[in-house]
Amino acid sequence: MLRNGKGRTPRPPKKASNIEKDPVGVYCRIRPLGAEDEECCVEMISSSIIQLHAPDGLKANRNGEYKEMQYSFKKVFGINTTQKELFEDIARPLVKDLIHCKNGLLFTYGVTGSGKTFTMTGSPGEGGLLPRSLDMLFNSIGPSQAKRFVFKPDEKNGMEIQNQVEALLERQKRDSQPPVPKTPSSRQKADPEFADMINPAEACKSDSIDEDCCYSVFVSYIEIYNNYIYDLLEDAPFDPIRPKPPQSKILREDQNHNMYVAGCTEVEVKSTEEAFEVFWKGQKKRRIANTQLNRESSRSHSVFTVKLAQAPLDADGDHILQDKSQVNVSQLCLVDLAGSERTSRTRAEGSRLREAGNINQSLMTLRTCMEVLRENQMCGTNKMVPYRDSKVTHLFKNYFDGEGKVRMVVCVNPKADDYEETLLVMRFAEMTQEVEVARPVDRPICGLAAGRRHRNQAFREELSHRLQERGAPSVADDPAVLNQLIESLPPLPCCELVDPSDDQTLPRLIEVLERRHQIRQKMTEEFNKTAISIKSILQQFDGDHSAKENLLNDQRSKLSEKERLLANQRMEIERLEKKSKTLEYKVDILQKTTNMYEQDKRSLQQELETREQRLQRELAEKRRMEQRMQGAVTDARLKWEKECERRVNAKQLEMQNKLWVKDEKLKQLKAIVTESSGAGCAPPEKPERPSRDRDRNAAQKRSASPSAAPKGLPVHPMHRRSHSAGGEKWVDHKPASNLDLGTVMQPIIPNALKVSAPSERALSKCQMYVLRHQELGSDGEIETKLIKGNVFRTRAGGQAVQFNDIETLRLECPTAVSRKRRSGSDEGAAPVDNIENRAPVPTATNHGYQKRRKP
Repeated sequence: MLRNGKGRTPRPPKKASNIEKDPVGVYCRIRPLGAEDEECCVEMISSSIIQLHAPDGLKANRNGEYKEMQYSFKKVFGINTTQKELFEDIARPLVKDLIHCKNGLLFTYGVTGSGKTFTMTGSPGEGGLLPRSLDMLFNSIGPSQAKRFVFKPDEKNGMEIQNQVEALLERQKRDSQPPVPKTPSSRQKADPEFADMINPAEACKSDSIDEDCCYSVFVSYIEIYNNYIYDLLEDAPFDPIRPKPPQSKILREDQNHNMYVAGCTEVEVKSTEEAFEVFWKGQKKRRIANTQLNRESSRSHSVFTVKLAQAPLDADGDHILQDKSQVNVSQLCLVDLAGSERTSRTRAEGSRLREAGNINQSLMTLRTCMEVLRENQMCGTNKMVPYRDSKVTHLFKNYFDGEGKVRMVVCVNPKADDYEETLLVMRFAEMTQEVEVARPVDRPICGLAAGRRHRNQAFREELSHRLQERGAPSVADDPAVLNQLIESLPPLPCCELVDPSDDQTLPRLIEVLERRHQIRQKMTEEFNKTAISIKSILQQFDGDHSAKENLLNDQRSKLSEKERLLANQRMEIERLEKKSKTLEYKVDILQKTTNMYEQDKRSLQQELETREQRLQRELAEKRRMEQRMQGAVTDARLKWEKECERRVNAKQLEMQNKLWVKDEKLKQLKAIVTESSGAGCAPPEKPERPSRDRDRNAAQKRSASPSAAPKGLPVHPMHRRSHSAGGEKWVDHKPASNLDLGTVMQPIIPNALKVSAPSERALSKCQMYVLRHQELGSDGEIETKLIKGNVFRTRAGGQAVQFNDIETLRLECPTAVSRKRRSGSDEGAAPVDNIENRAPVPTATNHGYQKRRKP
């Protein structure tokens, strides 16, 4: 399978619903107690179960309500567990996955002072998970590492490949740069050496690596402090006059939707010692402080990322394949989370209080994300996981979405003081184990034949061996070698002949020459054989060279095509970036416009509500005005009706008087006429003159007042029976401002509860209600109105009154209408009471109590 063309951290495609998933691996480690006599609240039941006991003091305070709780983990490590055992079970599988192109996340979790930093970093002689992971990684890939600067980060969470010349220039450039002045450290403690961290006998390695690949390791170290990200490996020049605070980094998303820290320093390391030195360089910058619970308490979350870049060798096994699509990048994140703490115990103030609040908030966001993930997986819901609420969860959201394995080490301090915090940690760990993460798949790098590196090395060794065996003839042109070969030939004997009969010198000379000739023939044959073999090797080399040249030409043509494609893509990226900036600017403008419109909308809504309230008040005022005007019109109508009646009565009386005078005159005239004829007859009856008393008596008959009793009899004034004289119980409301008129007729209400102000308690005891209301009439006299109603219970549980009757008691003087013509006998007339009944008028109740005006 081919890798991504940009050498990015791989992101698998969307998985099907039947993809295999693994739960988050949660482990528990129990640290030893600080003192032997200290109370312990955690007990290890088995290799996967622990039990929590409530402390004795807590049991006494809670009346023994706390029960013993058991929690299960993938594995529990007791107080005697060594760092090596912990590494073998937890981190070693993650390092193997890292070598096999799979991502991993390992983080420690627990309360402050529970041993998280010791588990991750360790101490001299007891190296933690981090140094042991680095040691295993470099022990495994050591022979297969590429030269420095062959792989180069592209600052967009990807990796580029450089050729040998570019890498050499980068190395020379780095060697020629002067060292940057660094910020002096306030800690005088010497840095621990890696040799002191791990015993050489405990070193381990992975045997299942791909020998046909070249590897490079890059490390980065950041911390998340107060929800801001800081680079601990950034080399900022130190200014003693105006020191600058470190600049925070931001999170970005690459083209594969993986989250990364933009502008973070990534250092290429070639050995375990160099990697640990870089780690300790950043560790010295990490923020720690002394609290009541921990002498060196971590005040930030630290993330140490090990990024492994690997690319295959070419077909000959000589060099790295210059194809960015074949680059694979995997990473392992080792996270040391700051411990949760209660400010009531740490007594933090100022900046320490703010740090504790941000730490607890980020851990709470992590718990919330786990809860939502579990709910989505178990209930089939699709709720949004709030990764963006914290930098920690936002940075690692890809791991929970299926980018690699996730492992959590829960560190527990068994002392009784941490019982309640430990209980919360156990609940979170129990819930985290129910979250499932998609299992990463194996991703082969390329389809080239395996064993290329091994065959290349074997070919080189064989060639070197053959050249060593046949190296003498090949260098026959060398004078020293020729002299050595000549000296190896047998020497010529003395060839001087002094005697013709000498028959020994020539045979000896012939024998030596023959031997020399034989040696020369053997040497010639050997030389010819060596020349033939060398020619065949040279021909093979020429063939390989031509094939490589052809391959090189093909690769150059592909490289040029890809460079053109890359240039086009860069232009497209620039265009898209410009378009993105333009769209962002437009979005900002639209957002501002939307905010303005929202503000205008809110202001208009407020103005509309104000106007509606004003309109409602005006309508209420209009209704009240209409009621007042209606009452005034009714009073004016009654007044003019009375005035018209009075004038009509006066006119009738005047006409009756004139008629009586005429009748009197006619009678006198008739008497004079008949006087002479009827002198002896009785005098006629004198006609009675109409008087005001008769009219007054008629008016009294029309009224409801009782008639006067005859003289000499005892007067028993008979009061008119009021409508209130029923069997019900009444609330008699008589305001304190009412005047006592002292009239003869007074309303008598039996079985009444007299109050000066109504109350819900009084209304709940009675069935009827009457209000005595006094007002000044149109003639200047005081009128008393009895306003009656029924009391009933409302749905809301209150009491309400529905008015249904009004009685009016008016004090009048009968002779007041014709004062100018009042006779002397009428001046001493006593005033009488007049009771006027009116028909009941139904009304509506409002909030349990409402008064109404007389219609």
